[in-house]
Amino acid sequence: MMMHLDIEVNDLSSAVEQALALGATVPDFQPQDDVRILCDPAGHPFCLFVRSGPSV
Repeated sequence: MMMHLDIEVNDLSSAVEQALALGATVPDFQPQDDVRILCDPAGHPFCLFVRSGPSV
């Protein structure tokens, strides 16, 4: 069984850079501008996102 993580960040580009430095990779397909799909070194996908609407 695999769990998918969606991680909210304040600055998407900085968070992606940090994830890449830690060994993540970025797949070619990216369906949204405010979300980045990445894969950990084992190939498991996770998402980094910035909230585009009001906070709850």
